[in-house]
Amino acid sequence: MGFRKKSKSPPVLSHEFVIQNHADMVSCVAMIVLLGLMFEVTAKFAIMFITVQYNVTQSLDTDAEDKPESVNYYKYGPKDMATVFFYLLIVVILHALIQEYILDKINRRLHLSKTKHSKFNESGQLATFYSLSFVWGCSILTSEEFVTNPTFLWEGYPHINMAFQVKFFYICQIAYWFHALPELYFQKVRKEDIPRQLYYICLYIFHIAGAYVLNLHRLGLVLLVPHYLVELLFHASRLFYFSDENKQKGFTLWALLFVITRLLTLTVSVLTFGFGLSRTDNQGFSLAEGNFNVLTVRMTCLSAICLTQAWMMWKFINFQLKKWREQSQIQASKKKAVSPKSRPNKKDSRGGSVNGVMKPDDKTSPRARKSKAS
Repeated sequence: MGFRKKSKSPPVLSHEFVIQNHADMVSCVAMIVLLGLMFEVTAKFAIMFITVQYNVTQSLDTDAEDKPESVNYYKYGPKDMATVFFYLLIVVILHALIQEYILDKINRRLHLSKTKHSKFNESGQLATFYSLSFVWGCSILTSEEFVTNPTFLWEGYPHINMAFQVKFFYICQIAYWFHALPELYFQKVRKEDIPRQLYYICLYIFHIAGAYVLNLHRLGLVLLVPHYLVELLFHASRLFYFSDENKQKGFTLWALLFVITRLLTLTVSVLTFGFGLSRTDNQGFSLAEGNFNVLTVRMTCLSAICLTQAWMMWKFINFQLKKWREQSQIQASKKKAVSPKSRPNKKDSRGGSVNGVMKPDDKTSPRARKSKAS
């Protein structure tokens, strides 16, 4: 990890060197971009990386005789890839800081095994991200009034204009999940854990970028916020479980909310694609206008969401069955340990007898001894 003091430095540009100092190298690249703002020649290129692009100013008609109010909105375009790249660098630096100054210190106190150590780091990073994203998403939903009026999800489509906080939210989301790909190398994730993490990273990138490009950012935001809440609860419960294995009540609440969120996601998606967008006046396909409201696109999006939810439910059911089997095996082993062992033979109440057979105190025969001839 970056920012660590090592007694022995590995060879320059070796794999170990890059892993240990990747945060320092990334911070240097970010500083070069920021220094570009200081010079007039490079300022216009540096701004493309740092600030949100494609600003559109619209005037709002008011009843008053004063000048109409102007509101700034944003669209998406190719330059957003530069912005995503810069904030990907920022996320890598923040990831290293959280790992170095929070998670590693907790790991030293808990003395976890290698398997639990890797899962603890994963849950610690994701719990931090989910908590920030959930709070940020809730503030956007409250200010933009996406929840109070469900028809707002499809009315006026295509929603090519985004508020600043909505576009910046999506830029940060895409940057975070793209940064998770190189972190598999930087964090030395075990080979058996890489496929599992690659699945959900690619699914996040596919769905979030799809909602951003297809101008479905309102629907994407409404679906992301409850999903992040459920994932936050799961990873927080896993962190408490690693600290104390008796703390498992959070998994019960997570299981309940997980099923409810899957049903909510399917309901909102069917309502939006099956009834809302299909009945709007603006039907057609136009890249210039950002309109993708055709049957093929709607069914593809709905199918992708339904298949993802089905896959998640399948993983959830397998997880619950595995957990139930482990608990049943633990209970069976406890019963075997508590079961009474074979009892030893009891001595008869009469002295010198065992099971009704006389046992003399000495080793002589019970018959009377013959007197020796004098």
